[in-house]
Amino acid sequence: MQTFSSSEWDITAGGDDHVSPGDVVVNCAAFTKVDLAEDEPDRAHAVNVTGAANVARVCAQAGASLIHLSTDYVFSGSFGSGPPRRYDIDDQTGPQSVYGRTKLLGEQAVLAALPSAHVVRTAWVYEGGDGTDFVAGIRCAAAASDTVDVVADQIGSPTYVGDLCDALLQIADGAVRGPVLHAANDGAVSRFEQAQAVYAVLGADPDLVRPVGTDRHPRPAPRPAYSALSAEGSARAGLTPLRDWRAALAEALSR
Repeated sequence: MQTFSSSEWDITAGGDDHVSPGDVVVNCAAFTKVDLAEDEPDRAHAVNVTGAANVARVCAQAGASLIHLSTDYVFSGSFGSGPPRRYDIDDQTGPQSVYGRTKLLGEQAVLAALPSAHVVRTAWVYEGGDGTDFVAGIRCAAAASDTVDVVADQIGSPTYVGDLCDALLQIADGAVRGPVLHAANDGAVSRFEQAQAVYAVLGADPDLVRPVGTDRHPRPAPRPAYSALSAEGSARAGLTPLRDWRAALAEALSR
């Protein structure tokens, strides 16, 4: 397996000679700075749309397969007067941010250039170690027994990167059908509940995590209030559903 940094393969620049017939390319490249994208929409579009289309065209020309990573932010998070439910693969999209809109346009561009590609939406991805993801930050706070305020009105599907990689390998094996798939750990949970679970797994006091509203932490880019992903449609397409988010979190924090 080969991996390429942005300096080794600038997907915004067009063609590339790294892809050979029969290869399976997993495109994880994205402009993921959600708030910065509001101020720099052209940069976000260059990577998330133009770059994604370039990768798909390269794969199409080379006779390679493509798995393209997308996001729960393609959904609005609003269900009108009805109760919220986990989004399935064929639910109506409605991104609320520049990031979400460019990722949705990227999905469309990929499938237009390479209809056999797989677009895989995931959510709230974390590794949980010493990185910069949400779980890593909460882990540090728990280790110091800090009191933290965490939003309780944003609900999604936390996804352990190890489980996501397993799903991508299953897709790469070729037994999964369908152009759009969801791959996220099972469950719908708030950021507050997720943070409390981190504290509990690490033996810290979950009551040190205090619930607050999104209005306490205003951000330039709106986040969907509810963006949990359903595995039902993906399971029908042949993808094994990912395990419960709590079991995944416990394993991630044990490493």
